[in-house]
Amino acid sequence: MKAKGPFGGFLKIKATVRRIMIQQMQWNSNIRITGVVMLLMMTHTLAAQHQEVHTPAAMWKGKQQEPEDTNSILYAFKKGQFHGNFRYFFMATDNREGLSDYYANAAGGGIKFETASFRHFQMGLSGYFIFNIGSSDLSKPDAATHLQNRYEIGLFDITDPLNKRNIDRLEELYLKYSWKKSHLTFGKQLINTPFINLQDGRMRPTEVGGLYGEMNDIIPGTKIEGGYLYEISPRSTVRWYKVAESIGVYAQGVNADGTKSNYAGNLASKGIVMLGGSHTVNTKLTIKAYDVWVENMFNSFLLEADGRYPIGKKKAKLVAGGQYIRQDVLHDGGNADPDKTYFRKGGSSMVFGFKLGWENERWQGSLNYTRITAAGRYLMPREWGRDPFFTFMPRERNDGLGDVHAVVARLGYELPKAHMKINLAAGYVDLPDVKHYALNKYGLPSYYQLNTDIRYEFSGMLKGLDAQVLWVYKGKKGNTYGNGKYVLNKVDMMNWNMMLNYHF
Repeated sequence: MKAKGPFGGFLKIKATVRRIMIQQMQWNSNIRITGVVMLLMMTHTLAAQHQEVHTPAAMWKGKQQEPEDTNSILYAFKKGQFHGNFRYFFMATDNREGLSDYYANAAGGGIKFETASFRHFQMGLSGYFIFNIGSSDLSKPDAATHLQNRYEIGLFDITDPLNKRNIDRLEELYLKYSWKKSHLTFGKQLINTPFINLQDGRMRPTEVGGLYGEMNDIIPGTKIEGGYLYEISPRSTVRWYKVAESIGVYAQGVNADGTKSNYAGNLASKGIVMLGGSHTVNTKLTIKAYDVWVENMFNSFLLEADGRYPIGKKKAKLVAGGQYIRQDVLHDGGNADPDKTYFRKGGSSMVFGFKLGWENERWQGSLNYTRITAAGRYLMPREWGRDPFFTFMPRERNDGLGDVHAVVARLGYELPKAHMKINLAAGYVDLPDVKHYALNKYGLPSYYQLNTDIRYEFSGMLKGLDAQVLWVYKGKKGNTYGNGKYVLNKVDMMNWNMMLNYHF
């Protein structure tokens, strides 16, 4: 029933006001709810974007409150291991009077990280930096011969003698799959084989890139290794090179006719295929075999036998070994132009080696012999590693030589309680005349060499630190025709080395 008269109008006004007030209250309530929600959202956003002072840094936070999942990739990274090394190297060369002398001080360091195993996979990464902290001017040629420095520059970057600070290199970057005692690695890595090896006689070793594996589970006492390599970073460089490009980074020597070799940057190869391994026949005999096939260039094969025969009652052993190496050119040796090829077309070489010695727990002594026949030059790129010969002595190579007779006597003594090793070596190397270019690639005269190598490992507070001193003397025996280029950094010289390494 509707009201009539004045009371009816009043009731209508009252109802309208009441309805407006109810709507206002509902609108205010909605605003308050919306405001609270927006405030909460803004607070959360600000917390995510702003780090208050005097609070723990949260830039590298993870879900620490949750239990670790051992089957996750994150767990493999968290449980990975770091390895570090600091290295100091002093080297000096004292040449014959009238020729330049040199010295160098190098310091550097590096770090490596390798993840824990995740479903048999691991990832590794390492890098290294080097500083020239005081050296001769290694970019300045010798005034008498116009030849460049040979030894000290190898502590830094041989491709840029003026570079003293920006000497760094990405060394390892690999993915490794392991099973039982075997593994397969893809990427930048370290390998140490007879033909391609670390040759770590400077600040950093030679490294390779490719797919390389090692198997130790097929036959008891047998190791098989091999793979495909497509890049190399030679010792004393900072770059990574394709296989063919890496040959010629070091000195190139001369062609068989005496003209300067010109194969650097002119070779073609798709890479290296290598297969090798060792088999322990019994406790007395081990046999090794390795083959390196460099596509379009050459093939090198090594067969070696090493024996140890117990004698007496004080763990003494008679040691003996034999070695055979055969090399053959492939196609044009890298380039159809004979002035730009690495291995002469139709060329080959053969090497025979023998050793006989005696050793016990502290003493090691041996007499070693190497014969490179006159069939041709023995050629293995110096950028890839050192010689595998029984007669190898640090600071000289037999690469690029033929018709060689080398004899080396070694004597070593170990003091376990003093953490010290002393090694002495004396050798004589009979070579073709320096002008017999077909069998003497680098103009090296016959020489005799004396080496003293002393190594010491610290303990206690300095555990992880080791020191090495190497002294080398090389005396001239062959004719140098009064030309200093056959003498400088080759013969009538002394080379001093002192190294400190800290591993952690």
